[in-house]
Amino acid sequence: MGSLGSKLLGQKAIEQPLGSCDCRKRKRSLECPCDSETDEETENLLNTPRRKKLKSTSKYIYQTLFLNGENSDIKICALDQEWSLHKIYLCQSGYFSSMFCGSWKESSMNVIELEIPDRNIDAEALQVAFGSLYRDEVLLKPSRVISILAAACMLQLDGLIQQCGETMKETISVQTVCGYSAAASIYGLDNVKKKCLEWLLNNLMTHQSVDLFKELGINMMRQLISSHDLLVMQVEMDVYTTLKKWMFLQLVPSWNGSLKHLLTEADTWFSKRRKELEERGIGFLECEQGCPFVPVFRPLRLQYIISDLASARIIERDAIIPTEWLSSIYKQQWFTMLRAEQDNDTGPLEINKDELESNSMRCGRKLSKDGDYCWRWTGFNFGFDLLVTYTNRYIIFKRNTLNQPCSGSVSLQPTRNIAFRLRLASFDSNGKVICNRTSGYQILSLEKDQEQVVMNLDSRLLLFPLYICCNFLYTSPEKRMEGEGLMDNPEN
Repeated sequence: MGSLGSKLLGQKAIEQPLGSCDCRKRKRSLECPCDSETDEETENLLNTPRRKKLKSTSKYIYQTLFLNGENSDIKICALDQEWSLHKIYLCQSGYFSSMFCGSWKESSMNVIELEIPDRNIDAEALQVAFGSLYRDEVLLKPSRVISILAAACMLQLDGLIQQCGETMKETISVQTVCGYSAAASIYGLDNVKKKCLEWLLNNLMTHQSVDLFKELGINMMRQLISSHDLLVMQVEMDVYTTLKKWMFLQLVPSWNGSLKHLLTEADTWFSKRRKELEERGIGFLECEQGCPFVPVFRPLRLQYIISDLASARIIERDAIIPTEWLSSIYKQQWFTMLRAEQDNDTGPLEINKDELESNSMRCGRKLSKDGDYCWRWTGFNFGFDLLVTYTNRYIIFKRNTLNQPCSGSVSLQPTRNIAFRLRLASFDSNGKVICNRTSGYQILSLEKDQEQVVMNLDSRLLLFPLYICCNFLYTSPEKRMEGEGLMDNPEN
């Protein structure tokens, strides 16, 4: 049909009028100026594809054999439904291929009753799964993809499983991420699980949601809070506040207020239980209701919370964190301060990735629109007052010593080092990263009042609002480890 179409198309092109030059009766020669043009036009017409919508074989097969069940040689019954199907198509499924090609009794049966042990599978999902054997492509709705994935896994339909995975990765949002992550764990889609984790690390604090907090389980929240890749907005104290709101919703899932009022409600709820716990001399995490949440609060980097007076007072007031946790952190920070002041600790000298990932200060800021910004993250940072500036597509770090007043003491050591990683991200309306930059782990050595450009941004890749997240380590990790050894061994 393709060759016939080409002949007809060619004939039509040759029969068209050729303008004022009448050369149709002549042999083609250089004397006719339109010959070459005509050849070129004809060639273009012959080689230009023309679209014509035909009823494809795939659609015919799907309609006639699957939907109408013509020439069916087997019936599949499940979930009070039955499908008139064909063994030759069912054998594309690993499940049915083993059934029909082995020595199973079903290989000679014309009617097969399927047991469906997976509650995620319903009749509609089976309809899609069976239908995929009769057509080239399947359109999957995000609301149905988990059920279809479950059916595809049961029937061992590798192509459909892959398509479900791609659909899930493309449609991760606040409404789908928890369901997708759970399904990915059940059905072995590690790449989907990884994408869900990345989405949560980026959106847990940047795009907070009451519904999301309710859905997030203890194991997932522990994984998020433990991660050095958590995109923290403001400071570690805000991670604690996020956990407090989340824990309240886990304990009172019927609460249906707005995100704006969530913290106030959480504080009120915990304050009502505080007096009873104070009489028992324990924190909330030590009582029966709070014990299950201990693994989630353990990874909090408390040393960066108690470094700010207002935050330390809130932690003490809430009485959620056990006293012994705080006591050890206060002691650790006191020794760290003495080392910085009296032992002239100038900060990290080399990249220790494990130390940076597990013990660095996590902080961040949102820039709503392009402009000039200058800020510092609050807290006592052992005499290193770091100013961060965003201007003209540059991000600049400055060690402030004398030029600007600051609330904490300022180290007058000639040089101080800081280990850091800087990350920038922009998101679409569903929380998907559309712009992402990182500096990687670096060590910066700054003299008094010295400033340094740490990132030059390409304006073509820069989209607002822009989220800036940093990991900082102000003191030497080796000396911190020695200090911890001194504190842990009373003989030293």
